[in-house]
Amino acid sequence: MKHLVLVDGHHLMYRAFYAIPATLKTSKGEQTNAVYGVASMLISLLKAEEPDSLVFCFDAGEETFRHQENATYKEGRAETPDEFYAQIPRIINLIESFPIKHCSEARYEADDLLCAYAKAGEQAGMRVTIVTGDRDAFQLATDNVRVAIPHKGYQAPEYLDPQAILAKYGVRPDQIASYKGLCGDASDNLPGVKGIGPKGAAKLLQQYGTLQGIYDHLDEITGSTKDKLAADRESAFFCERMATLVSDFPLPVPLADAELKGIQTGKASAFLRELEFNSLGKRLQSVCESPYGKAHFVWEGETTVSKKKAVGEGQMALF
Repeated sequence: MKHLVLVDGHHLMYRAFYAIPATLKTSKGEQTNAVYGVASMLISLLKAEEPDSLVFCFDAGEETFRHQENATYKEGRAETPDEFYAQIPRIINLIESFPIKHCSEARYEADDLLCAYAKAGEQAGMRVTIVTGDRDAFQLATDNVRVAIPHKGYQAPEYLDPQAILAKYGVRPDQIASYKGLCGDASDNLPGVKGIGPKGAAKLLQQYGTLQGIYDHLDEITGSTKDKLAADRESAFFCERMATLVSDFPLPVPLADAELKGIQTGKASAFLRELEFNSLGKRLQSVCESPYGKAHFVWEGETTVSKKKAVGEGQMALF
């Protein structure tokens, strides 16, 4: 069974930016901590997952259909420093140098793109791994689709399939949107039902199955829980709708174009040398010379790596 890996690009960028010290710079003074982190995780991902096809999905940074329905959607998030945004073009250059396909859509979030590609991959008979830390993606888990949460620079990813999600949150993947409708999601500025927390939401869904099922049996529920549900009914269904991922749009990059086959690594190797990521160049070469790498990549880098090193690169052993 072919393996499709889908990557939440912004999640990896944020994770890298805040995990790696901002002191990581080239000898010319260019800050590269986020670029280095994404490059390192990408190489580790190739080694760990051995994908046959790979797509990076990004938010377009514009108003999606959710923003059009809810003006306060995702308000309240901390401002991201300019040093982060300055590295985004470099990260895109990195991805394109491999070359690996990436996409974004103005009306949809990266999570919706992950949803569309996951369903397309599963329908094509592929097994799918979604690399993200966003809980919304848990609703996509099936017997053939799992979610991988990066840890330690993708040295120890946490894998969540339907059984793991049920064990961790007390709800099935198909109940995740209803779950968020009840307990909300502060990261998306979704309030849910005031006073209903994760444990309470899970208990209700275990008993009634869906958000609609809960409200269909509201008369059976007693005490303050019933009052809370009645008071925030509109909010619950609205938050459920905001949390529900969609896939009813054309794939911006055809799935067939995402296949990794005969990928020449000359540009990727040169990019890593340009930013003085010498240890990453060696790691990429190691992946390319593995049985998996030989089946998917053509190593075109330099055998002898320059001794010039980005300032602080030696401190990044875990990445």
